[in-house]
Amino acid sequence: MSTLADTAALFADRTRAAFCEALLDGRAWTSGELARHAGVGASTASEQISRLVAGGLLTEERQGRHRYVRLAGPEAAALTEALAGYAAGTPRPRTLRAAVRQDAEARARTCYDHLAGRLGVALADAMSARGLVDTASGIAVTPAGRAWLADTLDYRQPAGSRRPLVRTCLDWTERRSHLAGALGAALCAASLDRGWVRRVGSGRAVKVTPEGTTAFGELLGVGV
Repeated sequence: MSTLADTAALFADRTRAAFCEALLDGRAWTSGELARHAGVGASTASEQISRLVAGGLLTEERQGRHRYVRLAGPEAAALTEALAGYAAGTPRPRTLRAAVRQDAEARARTCYDHLAGRLGVALADAMSARGLVDTASGIAVTPAGRAWLADTLDYRQPAGSRRPLVRTCLDWTERRSHLAGALGAALCAASLDRGWVRRVGSGRAVKVTPEGTTAFGELLGVGV
């Protein structure tokens, strides 16, 4: 069984931390893609991925000669995002391309399987203001929120599901919370499936479409 020190040590290496942050986009990456992202060699990437898999933060699958890895689940994603939120600050980008990407991710991005950035925080505020989630003591989905999930997003929590229906996730760019859990995942999935947001490039950034501007305004009163 991994101890707190064992888990913390996995993030103590810059390459492993970079891998975990990249995988917050919720997709599976190859070892080669992660190596190029972190600027390390293939053998280094393979070694560090193996440590993250052994530590329970990543899972892997193989297709032919390719090795794909992704975060082990919502808990691993929440831990990665929370640690990013405790960092001293967002590093200043060194290139114009990095600056553009950082600005796009600050506006709207995926955080594993839910929406984050200014968009994610605005949606969380709107759901609280409309009584869909209750933040009076912790965080909980109200009866009105459950009806909204079923009627608007066509989501009903499966019987016996162990995943929280909603939880807060500290947004490392906004320093406020957006919504995660099954509710956050359902909203993100619907937003992508219905074309309310679309991915930008190969990173975590998403862009709200004209259809999304209309939908978020009509459903939640969010101006984008």
